[in-house]
Amino acid sequence: MTNLKSFQNSLSKINESSFDNHAIQLFKYQASNNRTYKEYLDSLSIEPESITNVEQIPFLPIEFFKYHTIKTNEWDSRLVFESSGTTNLVTSKHHISDVGFYHLHAKQLFENTFGSLLGKTIVALLPSYLERQGSSLISMVNSFIEQSKSSNSGFYLNEIEDLINLLEGSKDEEVILFGVTFALFDLATQYNLNLEHVTIIETGGMKGRREEIVKEELYELLETKLAIRNIYSEYGMTELLSQAYGKYGKFPQSDSMKIFIRDINDPYTILPPGKTGGINIIDLANVHSCAFIETKDLGRLNLDRTFEVLGRFDNSDLRGCNLLVS
Repeated sequence: MTNLKSFQNSLSKINESSFDNHAIQLFKYQASNNRTYKEYLDSLSIEPESITNVEQIPFLPIEFFKYHTIKTNEWDSRLVFESSGTTNLVTSKHHISDVGFYHLHAKQLFENTFGSLLGKTIVALLPSYLERQGSSLISMVNSFIEQSKSSNSGFYLNEIEDLINLLEGSKDEEVILFGVTFALFDLATQYNLNLEHVTIIETGGMKGRREEIVKEELYELLETKLAIRNIYSEYGMTELLSQAYGKYGKFPQSDSMKIFIRDINDPYTILPPGKTGGINIIDLANVHSCAFIETKDLGRLNLDRTFEVLGRFDNSDLRGCNLLVS
């Protein structure tokens, strides 16, 4: 691998057959040039040259984004994405080298599922994200709104009646509504609407506003009360630059992202399809940070390469590695 810029520019050409080769190249580069990841590998006594296939790659626990600045090489941060959290909670921070690349990559992933942004009406009901700084989701959706070129596209915070009027009055438009789970839940429990022309993309989480419900209950509620027929979920996080969009909770893997399921009791053992465990992600878009992330999500990989997110670890904080807080 010559440099990160050339690797970044090659992402759109990566496919399933070439993914592993690119991942190994990036691993060996980041193992040498990402200080935090290198120290983590050293603590495991891992020799990067001994890694010959992607299933051998060690994944960096996602908590490292809370206690370290994760960068491959040295560069000035153009933006810092920050996870949500309470006053007493340490939040993850993802330092971004190239905001334009993030928006371009997100656009390509979106359009692979939903078609061209141009001409669509992109509406966002994301109060918990909109009320804080540093949200990667807000940054992404804002770029979608701008690229849609629709005068009806926009964010809604407390203007629910205006949102309803827009949605009900746009039956001749292709409307996509991004919504955080608790806001969609409130909309569906308070109103009976016919929004069969709207595609909903729920971004997950009650964010402490409501008691958590399973996805199937939310989908049934949206179908019953809002007449929604196209319901997708978005899988993304502060620490990743790629997203996945799954209909009714089954997420296809994009060409830039690969999912592995690890054993709950042995994080270095990869499980076969059909088994439930922790989700590990290779996100090749994380060129400038770390592409190999051990998340705290529970999931399952299916034989058709789709994956499902089934919950989170009950104890999703420190795993005990002293590098986390050093």
